[in-house]
Amino acid sequence: MKVLITGADGYIGRSLARRLADPSARLRGQPITALTLCDLQLPEARTLSERMPQLRTMEGSIADAAVIDAIALNDPDIVFHLASVPSGQSEKDYGLGIDVNLLATVSLLNALRRNGNGPVVVFASSIAVFGAPLPERIDDDTPLSPSLSYGAQKQMAEILLADATRRGFVQGRSLRLPGIVARPPTPTGALSAFSSELMRALVQRQRYCCPVSPDATLWLLSLEACIDNLIHAAQCAPESLCGHTTWNLPALRLSIRDLVSALDDLDPGCAALVTYAPDSALEAQFGRLPPLHTARADAAGFRHDGTVARLVRRAAASIGTRS
Repeated sequence: MKVLITGADGYIGRSLARRLADPSARLRGQPITALTLCDLQLPEARTLSERMPQLRTMEGSIADAAVIDAIALNDPDIVFHLASVPSGQSEKDYGLGIDVNLLATVSLLNALRRNGNGPVVVFASSIAVFGAPLPERIDDDTPLSPSLSYGAQKQMAEILLADATRRGFVQGRSLRLPGIVARPPTPTGALSAFSSELMRALVQRQRYCCPVSPDATLWLLSLEACIDNLIHAAQCAPESLCGHTTWNLPALRLSIRDLVSALDDLDPGCAALVTYAPDSALEAQFGRLPPLHTARADAAGFRHDGTVARLVRRAAASIGTRS
């Protein structure tokens, strides 16, 4: 089984690469015979190669045609397409967002089409495709109406992947990711990163001024559950997917108050470290998420963390807490 991960040095990509580089890792019951990692830089590659000698790396921008040609050369059976420019940076630099989030996806699908072996492509899409303000509920039939360039680019990539699947070039599986916690700080971070910032601050016993109100509502999934769902998508038998190529991933819907309370249960007293200075525009865009109904994903076997306590424990562990 030959596997390619784009965006392999990102928060999700690093964790997925570690999971798949384990000698015991299997996909569809088969051992991984080649794992190719691609990103601007790959500082963990040497450590991973000690566990997996058949590891290949490609450092460079996925917007570079030569990089696309190089990573497609190995005829991957499964592609995890995670590379992207996040929401904040996509708003500030429209050209970069288009190049990485959209045109690189076009180039990747073309390269895979030329290979002719019809690989599974698991694409990390986003709930940003729904835009803001949102309707009273989100389900599988909710129309898409992105309100940021990032969401528009993700929607266009979903359409491209669905069409490539229809034509038999690939087997596309687009997962609309909710908030994944707890992300590390980045200089170009996602605009919705306040949930991870809050969790990281309280786990590390630091004061935090929250930019949304205690009543703000979010859809959250732990990193561990996110990786589980990506791998599940890669392994699903086509007949179990009922012809679908896109899923809203299940997530826990929490208020900031719920999240702080769960963190305080884990480490009593940390709730006192939080103050609030709500930004109405930020909350309208990212903190007013309605009930989420994911019948299609549930039927296909995708799962969230189950409980708030489990989500918080997993997120705290990914930060490196004493708990």
